[in-house]
Amino acid sequence: MFLETKHMLASRDIARLRDLAGELNFVDGRASNPANETKINQQADPKSPLYAESSNIVMAALGASRPFRDFALPKRIAPPMLARYGPGMQYGAHADSAYVAVSQGTLRSDVSATVFLSEPDSYEGGELLIHLGTETVKVKGRPGMAIFYPSTTLHQVAPVTKGERLVSVTFIQSLVADEARRTVLYELSEVSALEGLAMKWDNRVRLEAVRNNLMRMWASD
Repeated sequence: MFLETKHMLASRDIARLRDLAGELNFVDGRASNPANETKINQQADPKSPLYAESSNIVMAALGASRPFRDFALPKRIAPPMLARYGPGMQYGAHADSAYVAVSQGTLRSDVSATVFLSEPDSYEGGELLIHLGTETVKVKGRPGMAIFYPSTTLHQVAPVTKGERLVSVTFIQSLVADEARRTVLYELSEVSALEGLAMKWDNRVRLEAVRNNLMRMWASD
């Protein structure tokens, strides 16, 4: 299961991230995954003075997004990183690494996120391809849109043939490691939100009790 949020970033945040991308130093994307020969892109250098600002903008937006919190049940979030693709760049089919290095050690990647920053008609190719069995979902979002999907999912970035694709990517360690259990909890949250005050109060209390008790059973400290 995956989630799209169409307006996770405000217009001012998108504009600032684009400005930062023009000022930040970018390095070979294989710096974080040297074993993958199909990763041909560039990513912001963590040593760059403006890296923290670019990361904090996206981190703040994630923290303010209720749909994201209900879907991912975040425990820890890796610092979001700007990545760009010019003509000839791509990222071949892969599932994300189980553990990601962060300043505090390692973070288990349960949910992956891509936040789009470029206008979709400003570049050709560059679709995020998510492979679900025999089907492939193509995603080329408008600026500010975010997509969240299990890190175990086979996915790739199609070759860019014209223009530049700019995104921010990050990885989330969830309170609930098991994807199926996260989906159950998310569906319960959605039912509660959609029914709202139309649901009898006693039934709503019971529904919330079920969700909270499942969280107690499944969540890690």
